[in-house]
Amino acid sequence: MLRMSTLFLRTLRDDPADAEVASHRLLVRAGYVRRIAAGIYSWLPLGYITLRNIERVIREEMDAAGFQEVHFPALLPVDAYQQTNRVTEYGPNLFRLKDRKGGDYLLAPTHEEMFTLMVKSEYSSYKDLPLSLYQIQTKYRDEARPRSGIIRGREFVMKDSYSFDLTDQGLEESYNKHRDAYIKTFDRLGMRYNIVSAMSGAMGGSRSEEFLAPCPTGEDTYVLCESCGYAANVEAMKTVIGHADSSATPALKVVDTPNTPTIDSLVNVLNEKFGGGYTGADTLKNVLLVADGKNIAVLVPGDREVDLKRLEANLPGVLEIRLFEDADFAKNPGLVKGYVGPQDAKKFGLTVYADPRIAPGTSWVTGANKKDSHALNVVVGRDFTIDEYVESAEVRAGDACPDCATPVVIDRAIEIGHIFQLGRMYAQALDLTVLDSDGKPRVVTMGSYGIGVSRAVAAIAEQTHDEIGLCWPAEIAPAKVHIVATGKDDNPFNVAEDLASQIEKLGLSVMLDDRRDASPGVKFKDAELIGVPIIVIVGKALVEGNVEVRVRRTGERSEVRLADAASEVVKLLS
Repeated sequence: MLRMSTLFLRTLRDDPADAEVASHRLLVRAGYVRRIAAGIYSWLPLGYITLRNIERVIREEMDAAGFQEVHFPALLPVDAYQQTNRVTEYGPNLFRLKDRKGGDYLLAPTHEEMFTLMVKSEYSSYKDLPLSLYQIQTKYRDEARPRSGIIRGREFVMKDSYSFDLTDQGLEESYNKHRDAYIKTFDRLGMRYNIVSAMSGAMGGSRSEEFLAPCPTGEDTYVLCESCGYAANVEAMKTVIGHADSSATPALKVVDTPNTPTIDSLVNVLNEKFGGGYTGADTLKNVLLVADGKNIAVLVPGDREVDLKRLEANLPGVLEIRLFEDADFAKNPGLVKGYVGPQDAKKFGLTVYADPRIAPGTSWVTGANKKDSHALNVVVGRDFTIDEYVESAEVRAGDACPDCATPVVIDRAIEIGHIFQLGRMYAQALDLTVLDSDGKPRVVTMGSYGIGVSRAVAAIAEQTHDEIGLCWPAEIAPAKVHIVATGKDDNPFNVAEDLASQIEKLGLSVMLDDRRDASPGVKFKDAELIGVPIIVIVGKALVEGNVEVRVRRTGERSEVRLADAASEVVKLLS
C-alpha cells in the first residue's frame, strides 16, 4: 500500500519552466520524474512503479511469444561497433570514453553487435535456430536537442529484441511473430497507435515498420489513407509518377528574368512577360547541398521545399548533409545563386538527384545558369539527365496515396516501437554463421525489434491526460485505487484504512491518502493530478454509510454503500 503520509512525493502547483508538452508538465508536477540535466531524468517512486508496470506488460508478452530475456552492460568496448562501422554512422550521437588504461569504450545506443556476438559464441548449428532474444536496458544517445521531457532524452530505457534465422522465410516468420506480440503489448497498455511503413536509418536492413501513437505534439509525422489504410512515416512515403509525353514541347528557350532569385519573384515576371497562368508548380527548384563533402543538386517542384530529414533517410550511406553556403558558391563561381539549372550539372561536377515528381518527359522553367536568366521548356531526359531519383520533397496533406491515389491525411505521433528486417548485415560484419544440414557454413539472417519503454510512459500520458492531470490506464497506473480520507475525526481515516485493506485482499494495488495536515481541496487536486483510475472519497457521505467513487478518466461520480465499495471498485476496473 502506498501511504501518502510517508510516500516520497511532492506535487507542484506550477508548471516547470522548461516544459514543452503536456506529459513533461504533468509528470513533473505529479511527482513522477525530476530533471537532472538536459535529456536526463530521475524517476521518483510513482514514476518508477509506472515504468516497471510497462516493463512487466512487455515482459509478459515477450515471454508468451517464446522470446528469452538476456541482459547486456550499457558500457561496452568500441571494437564491435567499429567492425560494423556504426561508430562512424552514429557520429556525435555516441557517448564515448576511455578507461584508465586508454581503452576505447562507449555507452550503447543499441545492442545489435552484442546480441550477434552472444549468439556467435554459443550456437553453431542450424538446429539451434530460430532464436529470439530480448532485453530491457538503458540506452544512451547524445541528442543534439533533447526535448519534450522523457520523450527525447539522452538516457532512456528500451526493450530491444533480435531474431536469428537461417533463411529469409524464417526471418519473415520471426518478424510477424514480433509484430503480433507488439500489437498485444500496445493493446494491453491502452494505447492508440498506427503501424506505418518506415525507413531503417542507421539500423540498416530492408522491411521496416513503426508503431506510432497519434499525438498533436509528437515529433514524427506520418501519412494515412483513410480509403485503403495505407500508412507510412513521411520519410517512407512513396510518390507514384508516370512518364510524360514531351514530343510537342518546344525547344529550350533562355529568357531574361531580371531580379528573380526566388520562385515567387520568378512567377511574377513570367506572368507579366509571357501571359498569365504560371505558378510555382511549373518551376523547377534546384537545391544545392554538400553531402559528405560532395556537391549535389536536389530537384523538386518550385512550390515545394526539400525535406532534409526525408532526403537523408532516402540517401543511405550519407552521414552528413548541409545546404550550400556563400562560401560554397564562392568556390564554385559557375553556380549562380538563384539561377541554377540542371542543364550544365555535369560541367559543374554536380550529382543530380530528383524527387519522383520530376518525371521523365515533364517540362519546367528553371535557372539558365547565368544571372537574371531562366530557361523555358526544359524537359527531363531531353535537356538534362537525372543521376538518381530520391524521395525528397515535403509531403503534404492531399498528396496521392501510392496504393489507391486517394488524397492522404497527415498526422503527428510519438514513435513507440520500431521493427526491422535487418538481414545479414551484422552477421556478415561479425561473422555469425552456422552449419546447415549439409555441413556448410551459412550466414544467419536477423531481425531487430525495439520498444521505447520510458518513452511509452510519456506517450500514454500524452494520450490520456485531461486539463486537470494524468489519467492512467489501469494496467500501468502506480495504483489501481486512490482512497482519500478527509475530515478531522479519526473515523474516516480508520474506515479508509479498513477499506484499503479489503481492496488489497482482492488483489488490487492501493494508494491511501492518510495525511492529516492536508486539506480536502489539496487532496482532491493531488488525486486528480496523479491520475489513478479509481478515486474513493471517505468523508462527508460516511454519516449516511456511503463513500463517493470517482472514475478518473470519465469524471463519473457516484455514492455507494460502504459495504459495497470494494465490490463496486472491482466492477468498475473490470
